[in-house]
Amino acid sequence: MMYHLLSFLLKLISYIPFRALYVLSDGLYYILYYIIRYRRKIVRKNLTESFPTLKGKEILQVEKKFYRYFTDQVLESCKMATISPEEMKKHMKFTNIEAANAVFKEGKTIALYMGHYGNWEWISSIPLWVAEGVTSVQIYHKLRNDNTNRLILNMRERFGAISVEMRKTARYITEISHTNQVSVIGFIADQSPKKKEVRYFLPFLHHRTPILVGTEKIVKHYGFEAWFLDMKRVKRGYYEAELIRMHEEPASLPDFELTEIYFRMLEKMIQERPELYLWTHNRFKHATKLDEA
Repeated sequence: MMYHLLSFLLKLISYIPFRALYVLSDGLYYILYYIIRYRRKIVRKNLTESFPTLKGKEILQVEKKFYRYFTDQVLESCKMATISPEEMKKHMKFTNIEAANAVFKEGKTIALYMGHYGNWEWISSIPLWVAEGVTSVQIYHKLRNDNTNRLILNMRERFGAISVEMRKTARYITEISHTNQVSVIGFIADQSPKKKEVRYFLPFLHHRTPILVGTEKIVKHYGFEAWFLDMKRVKRGYYEAELIRMHEEPASLPDFELTEIYFRMLEKMIQERPELYLWTHNRFKHATKLDEA
């Protein structure tokens, strides 16, 4: 019953035209930022520590821009429930896709490194762009609420992508490797690992930051290509995401170097438009500021 109610509300929102949707977003921003004050302490702490050269007013400007974008991103994601493939391709464009398709033609699989930046939910529309026969896969962390988890998976899979739960990643990748199924596999690899799982630290946004290295291990073990998705917000409701090869031979790199390349590329992207990153996540809970390390 609850699932059907949530599904109805989601579709109701998804039918709202973009122009009206952003009017709704402006109102939601005011409620979230000024009344609910959703995670403002975490956001302020993350921004202040990540951009130590910015002054108080500058931090406040980025903070407000972030919350304005955050409400846009939430409502834009709801559009995934009903938006047509043709309309989706107008709003979410992938560039350098020809180079990626050439790699697929050679029978190679691409591990696509991504971040919680821009509208990462819309990246699940990549099946509309890749060559026929290529499987599009997204690795995800299952949500605690089953109804919400089911709704989000339905949206993410509308255009043909396959969702694989994080704990089942190794089994799934082993299966597609045995069948030589050419794929593009999306990894959002910027989350904070559990404290007991920390194996490596690197500099990221002015922090000595613990990082996940599982994607690098998968790339090297299976001989995958390693590419980065550089996302840009052209204007409200329109994005371009460029697929960039991170290294010609990732398997030849020393341990952790591929992961370092990823975080340098992610950091550069964030520094260009910091408001597009997910600052509500307590990313640095196990990190230390570089001037304290």
